[in-house]
Amino acid sequence: MKLKLAIDPDIVALMAAEVAAGERAVTAAMREAGTGLKSAWRTQITGAGLGTRLANSIRLASFPKSGESLNAAALVWSNAPVIIGAHDTGPLIRSKNGFWLAIPTPAADKSTRGGRITPFEWERRTGLRLRFIYRRRGPSLLVAEGRLNTKGRAVASRSKTGRGVVTAPIFLLVRQVKLRKRLDLARDAARAVDGVPGLIVAKWVEGRVQ
Repeated sequence: MKLKLAIDPDIVALMAAEVAAGERAVTAAMREAGTGLKSAWRTQITGAGLGTRLANSIRLASFPKSGESLNAAALVWSNAPVIIGAHDTGPLIRSKNGFWLAIPTPAADKSTRGGRITPFEWERRTGLRLRFIYRRRGPSLLVAEGRLNTKGRAVASRSKTGRGVVTAPIFLLVRQVKLRKRLDLARDAARAVDGVPGLIVAKWVEGRVQ
């Protein structure tokens, strides 16, 4: 007596097809989760009034770069991690040298290098000298004698009579600043992670239906 065992369909081919379906599902799910998290973070940043430039610092990379894998992953990060991190944690900021933090007023304008101008750069750029005024209540000041232009910026006066010259506060001086927490990136990240299993199942079923 002879026995012949035949498996139809071919179990090896069936398993290979399931692995391939799993690779497609996991890869598609991770790419969708990464894209969703990038969009959520950017929306949160613009919603907090921090501007589209900072929002666009959020980047996404999916792995593998091409093809599918059961170990597919997505990485979402910011090209401005210090700024993003500060708004995400709301830290207490102190001066490095233990003295004052100089916060520019609208009369100070911005730095030519972008960002916050320093008292040294302001004096060098305007040719005006800053004068310290201590106040027991409220922040102390760095002020300068000059005129305010049409944009409200303090500049040197060309008047020989002193007409239009004002004492303008250029910097507020404080010992420390508590930055308000304006972001909660961990919340969106947790939602993205929690949603991955459901995405994988949905992509797997979607592949079977097709």
